[in-house]
Amino acid sequence: MSSMSYSPTQKLLHWSIFGLVALLYGLSLAEDLFPRGDPGRDLVWWLHISFGLLLAAFVAWRLAVRLSRGAPSLPAAMSGPERLLAHAGHLGLYALLIALPVLGILLTWYRGDALSFFGLFTIPSPVVADRETARSIKGLHELAANGILIVAGLHALAAFWHHWVRRDDVLVRMLPGRRRGVHPAE
Repeated sequence: MSSMSYSPTQKLLHWSIFGLVALLYGLSLAEDLFPRGDPGRDLVWWLHISFGLLLAAFVAWRLAVRLSRGAPSLPAAMSGPERLLAHAGHLGLYALLIALPVLGILLTWYRGDALSFFGLFTIPSPVVADRETARSIKGLHELAANGILIVAGLHALAAFWHHWVRRDDVLVRMLPGRRRGVHPAE
């Protein structure tokens, strides 16, 4: 078992970011349900931007907490290659969580749109609209979105493997309301 647990704030941010990523992916799929120029498509796009900015804020907060508090140590039973994979997976998740909002912001601006956060404030585009650049950024944004689904899926599979096969506390220490060392399967 590890020597420390994730804080309630870290757990809240972890699951909130997971929910936001899932919501944003769903919104990107919902956008295609409406034809170009339809107000429904514009609403979905506006919601996608607003929730994307919320994701950016939560990721920044998560990074600040991670840098100040750290993370629980990995189980002692993990081998060197397993530790390397765990660190690489987390690094990949953080890189994609940073890249997605940055690319989304750039995409919005290069499309010639302002960033609106649920109508509370608007940040106008500091760049001249450029369709070709927007198209390239959109491709990278979609690639990063698909990438995060893959890396997060592997992350979840690893957590379940630790829980059901290794029977350590890797998954439990991130569950809301769970204390370190309490294994629900026992």
